Formats: sequence, structure tokens, C-alpha cells
Amino acid sequence: QVQLVESGGQLVQAGGSLRLSCAASGRTFRSDTMGWFRQAPGKERDFVAAINWSTYYADSVKGRFTISRDNAKNTVYLQMNSLKPEDTAVYYCGSSVRYNAYSDYHKYEYWGQGTQVTVSS
Repeated sequence: QVQLVESGGQLVQAGGSLRLSCAASGRTFRSDTMGWFRQAPGKERDFVAAINWSTYYADSVKGRFTISRDNAKNTVYLQMNSLKPEDTAVYYCGSSVRYNAYSDYHKYEYWGQGTQVTVSS
């Protein structure tokens, strides 16, 4: 059974930092594109960052967030610095066998259950 499990979300003050983790199991993900998306209430699921042989970021997080992966642990991380209230959302981890559609959440085959990040002003 394929599973992606996110963790690390919590309440943090503006300007603070968090590190999200996404632990994958059930198949080998080392060749997949792994992505982070976020969804605020009443809004679409938005692309945040993705990693395959390169890394990709939404303009809104570039320079503040860093995505990385540890293939030995089948885990992907999202280091979030200089957090802003507008970063508040549920953050989802996804995996995709595609390499060129990393920002389109429709192209991801597997998803985790999400982890809540709340940034207070």
C-alpha cells in the first residue's frame, strides 16, 4: 500500500521557521518528482515546490523555502523560513512519475493527508 505521510506543521509566528517532512512507503520513490502543494480554505491547491533532478519553486516562496530529499529514507523535506501569514494553509506532499508537469497537481498520482501550517501575525 502506497503511503505519503506529512508531519511538522504547527502554529508559528510571522518570521519564524518550520520544517515539514513527507515520509513515503509502499514503493520506490527515488525516481519520482516529489512536490509540495498548499491549500487555504476556499482556495485551489497551489504549487509550492518540487524536486526531481532539479528543484522548482513558486515565486511566492522563492528564497524563503527549500525543498530537499533523502532517498535512503524515502523522505522529502520542506524547510520554510521567514514565514508570513499568507503562508497559512494545509500543506500536501505528492509524488509523480512525470518530470515536466511538476506544478500541476492533477499530474500527481499519490498524496498525503496534509499537515496544517498556521502563521500568526
